[in-house]
Amino acid sequence: MADSEQGDRPSEGRHVIYCGVCTLPPEYCEYGGTVKKCQEWLEANQPEMYAKIWSPEVLEAATAALSVDAQKRAARDAQKKAAKAEAAEAKQNEKLASSTITIKRIERNKKKFVTAVFGLEAFGLDLKKVAKDLGKKFATGSSVTKVPSGGEEIVVQGDVSEELEEFLLEKYKDIPGENIELVDDKKKKKAAAAAAT
Repeated sequence: MADSEQGDRPSEGRHVIYCGVCTLPPEYCEYGGTVKKCQEWLEANQPEMYAKIWSPEVLEAATAALSVDAQKRAARDAQKKAAKAEAAEAKQNEKLASSTITIKRIERNKKKFVTAVFGLEAFGLDLKKVAKDLGKKFATGSSVTKVPSGGEEIVVQGDVSEELEEFLLEKYKDIPGENIELVDDKKKKKAAAAAAT
């Protein structure tokens, strides 16, 4: 019976807007850690919705119903959240500034090389996607492997270390050029022969 009643009315879809910063609906941005950035994004991209949620009149109306003590607590809580968000953002920026990406050319056999890339996960990149992009770019095999130290690396067949650096800087704009380090790892034949005797 309920199905026939709903069948008479066409169903209406809803258009939901998601924040470009935290990916939550704007009504819930205050529960994320990037409230200030979310507000700036909303004001620039959805001014009508910004006026409904964050305009001074709406905020004043929401706090007017609270007692004086509750208003003070809400203000303190808002300051604490803002301070926490700023501290987390500063910590993340510091981490990114100190992170390095190492591109290492490793000799396998006589004139055969592979190129290994470490440290991409610090910049929030999906290593499997990057490995796939590198495989397509250089028309060679590339894979994500675990390293004994606990992280992951991308191994690309062939000596493509310099081209790989250019590709990373061109495709991923968040990576600063000074954070990329090129390393050449050659097998020491004499040292290996001396150790064998």
